[in-house]
Amino acid sequence: MTQGEKLKEVASVFFKLGLFAFGGPAAHIAMMEAEIVEKRKWMSKQHFLDLIGATNLIPGPNSTEMTMHCGHERAGFWGLFIAGLSFIIPAVFLTGLLAYFYVTYGELPNVAPFIYGIKPVVLAIIAMAIFKLGKKALKSVHLGILGGIVLILSFLGINEVYLLLGAGLIGAIILYGLDKINSKTMRQFLPLIGIQGATATTVAFTLTSMKIFWIFLKVGAVLYGSGYVLFAYLDAELVDLGYLSQQELLDAIAMGQFTPGPVLSTATFIGYQLNGFSGALAATAGIFLPSFIFVLILNPLVPKMRNSKFMSRFLDAVNIAAVAVMLGVIVEMGNETLVDWRSIVLALAAFITVFTFKKISPIFIILGGSLIGYLLYLI
Repeated sequence: MTQGEKLKEVASVFFKLGLFAFGGPAAHIAMMEAEIVEKRKWMSKQHFLDLIGATNLIPGPNSTEMTMHCGHERAGFWGLFIAGLSFIIPAVFLTGLLAYFYVTYGELPNVAPFIYGIKPVVLAIIAMAIFKLGKKALKSVHLGILGGIVLILSFLGINEVYLLLGAGLIGAIILYGLDKINSKTMRQFLPLIGIQGATATTVAFTLTSMKIFWIFLKVGAVLYGSGYVLFAYLDAELVDLGYLSQQELLDAIAMGQFTPGPVLSTATFIGYQLNGFSGALAATAGIFLPSFIFVLILNPLVPKMRNSKFMSRFLDAVNIAAVAVMLGVIVEMGNETLVDWRSIVLALAAFITVFTFKKISPIFIILGGSLIGYLLYLI
């Protein structure tokens, strides 16, 4: 396959995922695992797991950054950008269209009937990914205990970045042994520290006179965890300063969750609210640009981390912690989603389908869930 054909394949795969990737970062990563690792064999489960663990340690939307990693694995430098843009564009277009209707007519269209059946079936898709990745990540009893501790702490509300970094360091020290940590090992660890510190440099370098672009660039460069943390950042940057009302921000966040793809497409909605089409473009570029830069820096370091004995242990610990965090997410989603008999029936049917017919694409499961959910919603 030529480079051009690979780029077309990358664009097709991630544009399709961008159209149907409902349910948040955990669901997006589950769909990628099924499409990229299981179906297309672009990389091993271990490398995919390593990329998840490493991606959780840098700012930005985790699932969007994973698309960039996958694109790079398939088609190199340009594959990284094509994958990220292809995944982002459907969400940005749909969110921008909804923003136009919102600004023009002052209300949001009723999309609830179409979304009703998606969330319960997404639980099954995430569960399958946790099962597959968990088998690969659970390499020892020690890692299992570490994962259990991370899961408990995640239920207690501890920030996921602290959990991942803490688990990585503690796990590496315990597994590798204190006597093995010498100056050479610490020098092998420095590239990761450099990534953590790259935020300030990136922000300063890309300083711009466009107010909206600058606001969202700052947010994109420091946003850790899932896109749902976005609300707190934007509340401080926009609501407190009087650019948006609290209700307008809540409506924008809601649209980011209703549309497929990354929830950070909320930026497109808000940018349009603030300054029309040009504001939407500025906000979108600002929020996503840091992710492309961070992934470009991180991607070549992940194999080197795996080749280092200490960093390999660090990745193993981070990987089991990432699976534990995903498990915590699915429990929380279940509490919020399984609220009546319809959603429970949908979830059970999806679990049976996913774990029985393992080759069915998650996209078809989501489409089926949406259709059946729509019919149940009308009852």
